[in-house]
Amino acid sequence: MTSESPGPPRIHPSSVISPSVELAPGVEIGPFCMLEGRIHLGARTKLISHVTILGDTGLGEGNVLHPGVVIGNEPQDLTYSGASRAVRIGNRNVFREQVTVHRGSERGEITIIGDDNFFMQNSHVAHDCRVGNSTLIAGGALLAGWVEVGDRALVSGNCVVHQYTRIGRLAMMRGLSRTSRDVPPFCVMDGTHTLRAINVIGLRRAGFNASQVRVLRDAFSALFGKRQNLKLAVERMLATGDLSTEVREMIDFIRASKRGVAVGPKDADASAMDD
Repeated sequence: MTSESPGPPRIHPSSVISPSVELAPGVEIGPFCMLEGRIHLGARTKLISHVTILGDTGLGEGNVLHPGVVIGNEPQDLTYSGASRAVRIGNRNVFREQVTVHRGSERGEITIIGDDNFFMQNSHVAHDCRVGNSTLIAGGALLAGWVEVGDRALVSGNCVVHQYTRIGRLAMMRGLSRTSRDVPPFCVMDGTHTLRAINVIGLRRAGFNASQVRVLRDAFSALFGKRQNLKLAVERMLATGDLSTEVREMIDFIRASKRGVAVGPKDADASAMDD
């Protein structure tokens, strides 16, 4: 048995839609929205009201945009001269009130957001960011240009992420924290790019078993339990030759870093904390 096919798009008469906009079946556009540019909205995507979409912007199916959302506006980049740049967004994302997502910059090309992400009120995704799948970007969080956020990461309220910084898969930034260094997968960060522990609660919710969590906690302790030369700590761990898939993911992330990696706590006992 198949689900009923969506009907034709529904557009409130107060909204302004340019001729170049493509609307798939089941799209709903509420009052006082403006769509101007080469825009495509996938099936069953809903704009509640007062939503603005500009430029070369594509959204997949089943997205929900709440009042005040702005997608595809020009980047906040002083060098931008109006070059054709884009935003591409996947399926089933939720954008709450006043979320902003900017198109690519003069030196970039495209801002990309995957599937099943939740952007809370007043959060911001700057030009050329890459946001994975099933992330949570909480209220007031700011992602600067070229930031990468891995699948199922959590960026808590009013966090600030510096340009070109990476947030790893299933990592968590605690509220009001800030980072200009990469945050490895599976880790909890707070303060100023300071790692505190493995994201135990997040891992359990993601289906990691007790053994996987224990191995990651041991790896965290070896890498970040005390302030040390991280490169040497990684080499010592690699020399053991017996690493789980998740630990290898963490190490590969660290070795690929260009900005440097967040540091461990000054207090060695802090590495034993549960989130």
